[in-house]
Amino acid sequence: MQTRTADPDRILWVKSLPFFSVHLAALAAPLVAPLTWELAALAAGSYLVRMFAITAGYHRYFSHRAYRAGRAVQFGLALLGTTAAQKGPLWWAGHHRDHHRYSDGPQDVHSPVRRGFLWSHLGWILSARYEETPLDRVKDLARYPELRWLDRWWRVVPVATGAGFFLAGGWPALFWGYLVATVLLWHGTFAINSVAHVLGSRRYQTGDDSRNNPVLALLTLGEGWHNNHHHFPASANQGFFWWEVDVSFHLLRLLGALGLVSDLRRPPARVRRAI
Repeated sequence: MQTRTADPDRILWVKSLPFFSVHLAALAAPLVAPLTWELAALAAGSYLVRMFAITAGYHRYFSHRAYRAGRAVQFGLALLGTTAAQKGPLWWAGHHRDHHRYSDGPQDVHSPVRRGFLWSHLGWILSARYEETPLDRVKDLARYPELRWLDRWWRVVPVATGAGFFLAGGWPALFWGYLVATVLLWHGTFAINSVAHVLGSRRYQTGDDSRNNPVLALLTLGEGWHNNHHHFPASANQGFFWWEVDVSFHLLRLLGALGLVSDLRRPPARVRRAI
């Protein structure tokens, strides 16, 4: 008798309940408290700070090592990144490195071309196939015990962050400042995996379907220059030209001026001109 094996691409519905619950809570935010300018500012600030943690930390530092940071700053970036509730830094970096290794090919983690838009946007995150951290892809990061610890216990940080919002401003701050902002943050980040491989322009022939999308670039502090990024992934800036707004890179330059980070890598002129 042949034994049926579980589908590795199945959605882990029970484990995904917190994800869906946060969406429902965000929809209920207007019932908890009417939106005011103060709450809108709180939500925007929460979104922007944590988007920077994902773009500059999880993505440009942990995934691509596009600049240098000391061990304390490294842990600070990882800790701030976990407040975005996108799992741990090693999990995020490991799967993202695989995305670049197999971009829009049969083994790509989240190709909308190969697997469909919904899978690339969020299905893969909720699936059994990508539940575990691929430590073999992040050996350079896994040698730090504090990063391994944070990657294992990442769930504690979003819960503690939500509690902090509640203690600081009650239910309105929790719902608008954290839950609504987190849902927007999720889908802003996820759109780079899905929308930025479908809609936009292609300056470089990268061998995949990555595209530059200026709207996404504004919403994600520079990540929308995705075709640029796939052309030269090791760069700390993704807006290669002065008119390509890349807020994350400008903030990294500020951190560099303060001595917190160093050696921000940029694409050579010959790379930028290779159209």
